[in-house]
Amino acid sequence: MQRHTLIIDHPFPLETGGQLPRLELVYHTSPRAYRPGDRVIWICHALTASSDAEDWWPGLVGPGKYFDTERDFVVCVNILGSPYGSTGPASIDPSTGRPWLLGFPDITIRDVVRSSVLVRKELGISHIDLLTGASTGGFQVLEWCVMEPDVIRRAAIIATEARVTPYLSAFDAAQRMALEADPSFLAAENLRGGTAGLQCARAIAMISYRSAEGYNSTQFETDPDALFASRCESYQRYQGKKLSDRFDAYSYASLVRACESNNLGRGRGGVEKALGAIQARCAVICIDSDTLFPPVSMKPLAAAIPGAAYHEISSPFGHDGFLLENEQLSKIFHELCKS
Repeated sequence: MQRHTLIIDHPFPLETGGQLPRLELVYHTSPRAYRPGDRVIWICHALTASSDAEDWWPGLVGPGKYFDTERDFVVCVNILGSPYGSTGPASIDPSTGRPWLLGFPDITIRDVVRSSVLVRKELGISHIDLLTGASTGGFQVLEWCVMEPDVIRRAAIIATEARVTPYLSAFDAAQRMALEADPSFLAAENLRGGTAGLQCARAIAMISYRSAEGYNSTQFETDPDALFASRCESYQRYQGKKLSDRFDAYSYASLVRACESNNLGRGRGGVEKALGAIQARCAVICIDSDTLFPPVSMKPLAAAIPGAAYHEISSPFGHDGFLLENEQLSKIFHELCKS
């Protein structure tokens, strides 16, 4: 996919009442220019991913894949608050000439979607044939379906919910506590502040992303005479360092905070009324081992969207199954796009 940047040199108002004095949005598209009549596939990425969907969803995005970047016009925008190019805590605050860090204003899922709409308009795209995203990407998909009902024709809503749950909030709170327990994070002297806290926060998050079956099958102690279990701890530390090598703690804190704003019904008469206003043909896709967004919460979500089809895919990998179960997802996408 090809990288682009959209710069907005005027204030961007935020839902909180504040504003960003300048907006920079990084996005990736299929290599060729958009042509009216192209099938538009718009992918909303999850928490720590980037706009290069071909990189983090290689089983589905790319030449010859289900989302064929040579046949379809595929778009993915890097969300606000991310360190991958769009405006966020790692960006320069024009009033100080230094990175925003802890001074970056709170953003919401609606702010994220409104910024993506700016990219849609910049590209001259009048409709999106398939909008899809999982986890926090799914938050965006639902919000966009309500915000621009005439634009979104079909939506694949994966491993997500219309309002942040207390269970997810508990994980978010634990991650913020881990960040705040690192004195270098609160000191906010540079982008490397909070590295140890970020590694701990990621280790906490990993428990919510994977299932017990996934951990027990991949991190089991192979030595029958092991005195202490250490393999899983090594894995958790590895995952923490892996993220801290490519991400910063301030962007992570901003994005986790944005998750707490997910409430499709805010100002719209409640979640059920908002879901009932969706006009896109929707597939609601749940992962059977997902503890963050289990079938018990996603079935009612599907039931509240007019005409939505509920699908449940099987995976031992919990929430992260959306990154791995490409064959099952492709079949559902195909069925949705035929309709």
